[in-house]
Amino acid sequence: MAKTTKATVESKLRALYDLQLIDSRIDEIVNLRGELPLEVEDLENEIAGLNNNSDKIKSEIEDSDKQISEQKLVIDNAKELLKKYDEKLKNVRNNREYNSIVKEQEYQDLESQLAEKKINELKARIEDKKEGLAVVTEKLDERNAHLKSKKSELDAILKETHKEEDLLQKKSAEFEKGIEEHLITSYKRIRGSVRNGLAIVSVERGASGGSYFSIPPQIQLEIASRNKIITDEHSGRILVDSELAKEEETKIQKLIGK
Repeated sequence: MAKTTKATVESKLRALYDLQLIDSRIDEIVNLRGELPLEVEDLENEIAGLNNNSDKIKSEIEDSDKQISEQKLVIDNAKELLKKYDEKLKNVRNNREYNSIVKEQEYQDLESQLAEKKINELKARIEDKKEGLAVVTEKLDERNAHLKSKKSELDAILKETHKEEDLLQKKSAEFEKGIEEHLITSYKRIRGSVRNGLAIVSVERGASGGSYFSIPPQIQLEIASRNKIITDEHSGRILVDSELAKEEETKIQKLIGK
C-alpha cells in the first residue's frame, strides 16, 4: 500500500514539474517578445489618434475653402449690383432716387469689403491649419516607419517561435488536465506570486531553486523519498529532488523537440 501511495505522490510531482518546465519555456518565449506587443499597440493607438487629428484639420481646411468660395460669391454679386446701380444713376429723376441708389452702392461696397476681410482671415486660418497638418503628417510618417520596424521585429520573433509556442500551449493544457484541481490551483497561485513564475523547483546543492534558502538534511531526505508534497517554508514553492528534475527535463526536451 505504501508503495502505491509513493507512486501516486511521485506521479503528481512529476506531472507538476513537467507542467512547470512547459510553462517556463512559454514564459521564455513571451519574455523574448518583451515589450514589443505593447509598443506596437501603443504606436497603433498613437497613429490612429494622429490620423483622426489629420482628418479633422483637413476637414477644417475644406470648410474654410468653402467659406472663401461663398464670400467670393458675395463679392461677385456686389460687383454685379454696383454695375446695375451705376446704370441706374444715369437715369435718376430726383434727389430721393439718387440718394437711395447711392446708399445701396455704399451698402454693397461695405458687403464686398467685409467679404474681402473674411477671405483674408480664412486664408490666414488655412495657412495655420496647413502648418499644423504638416507637423502631424511628419509625425505620422515617423510613427508609421517606427511601427513598421517594430512589427517587422515582432513578426520575426513570432515566425521563429509560433510553432513551438502552439505546441507548448497545447501540451500545457493537456498536462494540466491530468493534475488534480487543488494542485493546479496551488500551482497557479504560487506562479502568480513569484517573479520568475517558478511554482515547483528542484533542490540543488542543499538549497531551494529560485530562492536559494538552505533545506535541512532531514527535509531533503523526505523530498527525495517522494512520499509527500513538500513546500519551501520561505517561498511556498513545491520542492522536488534533483534526480527527478533531471529525468523530467530530459523527457520534456524530447517531447518538445529541443
